[in-house]
Amino acid sequence: MAVSIPNSEFRIPNSSISLLGSTGSIGRQTLEVAELLGLNVNALTADRNISLLEEQVRKFRPAIAAVYDDSAARDFAVRVKDLPVRVLAGMQGLIEAACAEGAGTVVTAVTGKVGLKPTLAAIKLSRRIALANKETLVCAGGHVMKSALEHGAEIIPVDSEHSALFQCLRGELLRSVKKIILTASGGPFRGMDKAELKNATPEMALRHPNWSMGKKITVDSATLMNKGLELIEAVHLFEVPPEKVNVVVHPESIIHSMVEFDDNSVSAQLSVPDMRLPIQYALTFPDRLPSIIPELDLAKHRTLTFEEPDLEAFPCLALARETAGVQGTACAVLNGANEAAVELFLKGELSFYGIYEAVCSALSSIRNIAEPSLDDIINAGEEAQAFVLGMKR
Repeated sequence: MAVSIPNSEFRIPNSSISLLGSTGSIGRQTLEVAELLGLNVNALTADRNISLLEEQVRKFRPAIAAVYDDSAARDFAVRVKDLPVRVLAGMQGLIEAACAEGAGTVVTAVTGKVGLKPTLAAIKLSRRIALANKETLVCAGGHVMKSALEHGAEIIPVDSEHSALFQCLRGELLRSVKKIILTASGGPFRGMDKAELKNATPEMALRHPNWSMGKKITVDSATLMNKGLELIEAVHLFEVPPEKVNVVVHPESIIHSMVEFDDNSVSAQLSVPDMRLPIQYALTFPDRLPSIIPELDLAKHRTLTFEEPDLEAFPCLALARETAGVQGTACAVLNGANEAAVELFLKGELSFYGIYEAVCSALSSIRNIAEPSLDDIINAGEEAQAFVLGMKR
């Protein structure tokens, strides 16, 4: 059985958590859930949003607060000098926060490859990982899952789709899985063709119909790269080959994912679209406690619809699937190139389809290392980012 599916006797070692990425959408909702459950917060981290981080530190009183940006960390230390909190900076600060003493669960809600090293550090301490940072598995899934197995760390997904799969697979044998079905809302451009999307703007891409998320992940949802990254993540979490992972567009976002078994029965997890549910489940597994999300009233929804993704209009999904089947650093290149391309798109320096073209260029230009070390993986992602940022536009 995969390490991503803990045994039913496992409990949160204690009532304390470390939260990496506390000022983002997932981080803020995690603190809502932590407050509801009465959990202690031992560490909080942010990138640059020190105003919100200060509010959180004053409310939850963690022992550690880490700010990834060095300059912002110095400013933050001045702001909270009246509090008994240890202020850290940079990647080392994130790692120390992930390893905070007494925190039995580490919620990794940072965006991008920055989550990899802190997650691995917490795994080595056998912590429970509530994983909301998909890039950790996209870039280095083999290393991460192997380390989790070696150190007895539990990895429980927080993404709504992977949490749904995790729940559907509880008590099941992975060898009986015929197909994993990831659902996609279709994003803000569902139903639009390639000609209509040619001049899509960042403002248009950021209007997600169902979910409130950060800018980067919202753009990924618009290109369907997000679903491609989730496909790669599912390959590692549930030990299935890419060809066993399907994607179906489900605009209502009520079914969060499904599993089809060898006997052709299908299990699905349904709920209103609210990230606080998978967050809470990752923190309380295997228990289910009352939550603050609304009940699902199927009679009000009346119909649930499904359609195939348009791979011509959204080629990033097919590209990610293809890359998922390549051993080595290819997925790290895909991820790094996409991060840089989305950054340029949000600045108005790259077109909507320029994101796909930039990632394709990086994959074809950067050598794939078939059996990479962790440093090789990190370097490949950084090389891909530099390649895209240096492209003539």
